[in-house]
Amino acid sequence: MSAQPAPPLSLSPLDEERVALLSRLVEGLDAASLQWISGFTAGVAFERGGAARSLLPLMGNAAAAIAPAAKAEPSARLTIVYGSQTGNGKRIAERLGRNAEAAGLAVRVYAASGYPLKDLARERMLVVVMSTHGDGDPPDDARSFIEFLASKRAPKLEQLSYAVLALGDSSYPRFCETGRQVHDRLAHLGAKRLLPFVECDVDYERLATPWLEQVVTGAREALGSSAVSNVTRLRPVAVEPQFSREAPFAAEVIANQRITARDATKDVRHIEFSLDGSGLTYEPGDALGIWHENPPAVVAQILEAARLDGQHAVDVDGQTRTLADWLRGQREITRMTRPFLVQHAERAHDTALAAVLKPGHEDELRRVLKDLQVVDVLRRHPGSWEPETFVKALRPLAPRLYSIASSRESVGDEVHVTVAVVDYQLDGQRRLGAASAHLASLEGDEARGRVFIESNERFRLPADPGRDIIMIGPGTGVAPYRGFVQHREAQGATGRNWLFFGARHFASEFLYQLEWQDMLKKGLLNRIDLAFSRDRAPRVYVQDRLREAGRDLYAWLENGACVYVCGDADQMAPDVNQALIDIAAEHGRLDRDDAEAYVRRLADERRYLRDVY
Repeated sequence: MSAQPAPPLSLSPLDEERVALLSRLVEGLDAASLQWISGFTAGVAFERGGAARSLLPLMGNAAAAIAPAAKAEPSARLTIVYGSQTGNGKRIAERLGRNAEAAGLAVRVYAASGYPLKDLARERMLVVVMSTHGDGDPPDDARSFIEFLASKRAPKLEQLSYAVLALGDSSYPRFCETGRQVHDRLAHLGAKRLLPFVECDVDYERLATPWLEQVVTGAREALGSSAVSNVTRLRPVAVEPQFSREAPFAAEVIANQRITARDATKDVRHIEFSLDGSGLTYEPGDALGIWHENPPAVVAQILEAARLDGQHAVDVDGQTRTLADWLRGQREITRMTRPFLVQHAERAHDTALAAVLKPGHEDELRRVLKDLQVVDVLRRHPGSWEPETFVKALRPLAPRLYSIASSRESVGDEVHVTVAVVDYQLDGQRRLGAASAHLASLEGDEARGRVFIESNERFRLPADPGRDIIMIGPGTGVAPYRGFVQHREAQGATGRNWLFFGARHFASEFLYQLEWQDMLKKGLLNRIDLAFSRDRAPRVYVQDRLREAGRDLYAWLENGACVYVCGDADQMAPDVNQALIDIAAEHGRLDRDDAEAYVRRLADERRYLRDVY
């Protein structure tokens, strides 16, 4: 039986933008997924009433089965809101939604950016899973939600029961700050706490798993039998891939090439992995997760500094390994955390180290957490440890995420990344970044990396291939844009592409120089603006180039362009944000408040997207 042709777009009741979004949604889906979407939309039409109800019987029992149930009243439903920067918060929230639905609860699950704020005054039970990005910043997709909660517009919430799970990284002083702000603000507005506030480090599963069970139990007790299962879903439940964060794929290394000159200040690698046979797929903007092992030399240095025997058997959580094995493949030893510092200060009886941890010393603590590794603290502040307590004090090893620098449409079953090797001197000793050094070492015929795909829906190309894009990415922040342009070429996109790139030196650090020049010649890249900060005085950075091109850039934005920022979160991203505000003020003839509102509106419209770290 031959396939029926799709209806002509000219007959569509949707506008051009929605047609483009719909086309992107169904791209690559199999027949079962398309049928699910068909039934889901029919069910929504049924729920909203009108003539569409008369069509539902024609679809049979299958369509009726997937039509949404009658909406539960706010008093009988659980609403889950998440703010997620790297995807962990989203995974936890969606898992909670599935668990709650299985327990018979009426559930709504929302990204913070999509939550209808007007509903907050009517909610009876709210669970928030909130990540903190970097040192105390909210995730990009939660900024509007956080601002609303903190504003005078936020309603009194005496009727609300709530629970908050905070995600963060204890290598920053303001660990889980955003989640704590949400928790405290809900309490200030009169809401009643359903469960104690929970703070999770990067090894979030240990605390998140029992918390999920407690939420479902508490919600069932509070909501009772009036809760009718009703999960709001925007897409079918994805089939779990064979390979994932928990079960990475051993990917063959196809290429590992240094792309900076030998005399460059940084060793930057272009690394290609084969995904053949994995079933893994990705979209432009996604990240490649990589599990690594710590450098053996650093493990040896730590054992010496701590005066511990690497062959000592250590049992933690029912697993027995030698101490050296724990340090090599199971614990973070190149990233410092505040909990470890607290425990070591007590063992070292070191007043100087203890002083860094006191209130009012946040800047000094921030420098310690950023600059020192575990071995540095052990050497500078000697203290006594037992093998078991030492392993328990260290944070479990976490995978690293790298922006994908390729498009499947261009490279097939491959995935490319751009990696700057962390390599510096401290106290006369060489210090290496564990993951980047591990990746740099993956060479030879047998080299493989343990990888998985980390979806990043916050950093997507526009659905409309005719829309212009502006890409801002100094250093390795340029990586995703290589994939963007490859993908746009494969799409036959008609929108223009404008790249801003910066590094220290043109001659030694212009990443993918020949490729960008070739793209310019072919018309795939319409414009490129470069900033090499150490080649001239005064120093020039990408934000300076943005201001110099401000008139044209503002015209592109007014014409509907999307702007992307990737790279350093501490300095570059705030400076670029300020430059965009300045451009809106100057060329849009806006006062400061209106210029800031203009840039916020770009973000709300998903035309200003950031992937910063």
